[in-house]
Amino acid sequence: MSHAISPLALPFPAMPPVAGVALRVARARYKTWDRCDLTFVTLAPGTAVAGVLTQSRCPSPEVEWCRRALVLGQARALVVNAGNSNAFTGDRGRQAVEAIAARTAAHAGCQPSDVFVASTGVIGVPLPIDRAEAGLDAAFVATPCDWQAAAETIGTTDTYPKGATTTAIVDGRPVTLVGIIKGSGMIAPDMATMLGFIFTDASVDPAFLQGMLTAANTRTFSCITVDGDTSTSDTVLAFATGAAGNATLVDDDSTGADAFRAALTDLCHQLARLVVRDGEGASKLIEIAVTGADNDRSAHRIAMSIANSPLVKTAIAGEDANWGRIVMAVGKAGEPAERDRLSIRFGATQVAEAGLAVAGYDEAPVAAHLKGSEIEIGVDLGLGEGSATVWTCDLTHGYISINADYRS
Repeated sequence: MSHAISPLALPFPAMPPVAGVALRVARARYKTWDRCDLTFVTLAPGTAVAGVLTQSRCPSPEVEWCRRALVLGQARALVVNAGNSNAFTGDRGRQAVEAIAARTAAHAGCQPSDVFVASTGVIGVPLPIDRAEAGLDAAFVATPCDWQAAAETIGTTDTYPKGATTTAIVDGRPVTLVGIIKGSGMIAPDMATMLGFIFTDASVDPAFLQGMLTAANTRTFSCITVDGDTSTSDTVLAFATGAAGNATLVDDDSTGADAFRAALTDLCHQLARLVVRDGEGASKLIEIAVTGADNDRSAHRIAMSIANSPLVKTAIAGEDANWGRIVMAVGKAGEPAERDRLSIRFGATQVAEAGLAVAGYDEAPVAAHLKGSEIEIGVDLGLGEGSATVWTCDLTHGYISINADYRS
């Protein structure tokens, strides 16, 4: 974790243990830092798993490993490495993942395919197998830790640990959902995001869990962006241990399925916004709501065009109500839009409508809104029923400083 904590940071919440999940951390020393950088999680036999993974055409060996293992739907262990993404490392990278899975499987008494591996950090440097194995050996005998220690250990340029929790009643039984996530830059997911890990004691069929996670991802992790860049290593995994003892959720007709789906989506929403709050150099959280588009997909693309515009993001950083930059971002999105139907608001104040600035609008409430830490931008295209909401952050000098010095 960095020392300059984001001004948008939220305190780490009190998070209960999840039956069937044990957390341990250790020092593998992937970088020259004095901190834990390897997280080892054991999962009860019978744990179901689902995941969403980066759509990058240059994925890490860890992503490829998880993609194959997810087909089987079962998990017994998770290993997360911080400080080295092991991406773009050829056979040496693949060998490192295989070695981690084999050593962990031998310790846990399971198959290598039951072990999930994720890594984050610098691209192009092979993960040192000797350090990984030494880190694993230390983790195997470490005292179990809490969620905050695990959240801190999976971070890289994060300035604060990120976690969230919620509950639901499923089949008459209380179930717990807990998640930890890391992410600060290189955040613009395409069906996945950063590194995020969700744990629940509910009993859920793997295929049904996969469907619910995919749907939740579409509305949460795939609706955030810090800088428009998609990582080679983006991974979100959800593990369901079944220890709550509910009748297994197998489809939408299962008792409590709706409640669990809502809880899972809420948890993903909480985690996604925590990442944007830690956007590298961020000083403002920005919510962009697009309505009146041809369809939801079109609305999402327009919203992301606005969210990824450096001109929009720097205007917000400078607290400048330059709504012309919003018009620019809508126009370049490649989606249906009609200039003379377009309306734009900052906060609750309408600043433009029907292709023109609102006559005599008072900029004072807009200026006051932009001085806050949470900014709302609304765009209505006046074309149809499509809508989407995405979240981003402003672009400051801090982003340049962090990324110019990233490898040092």
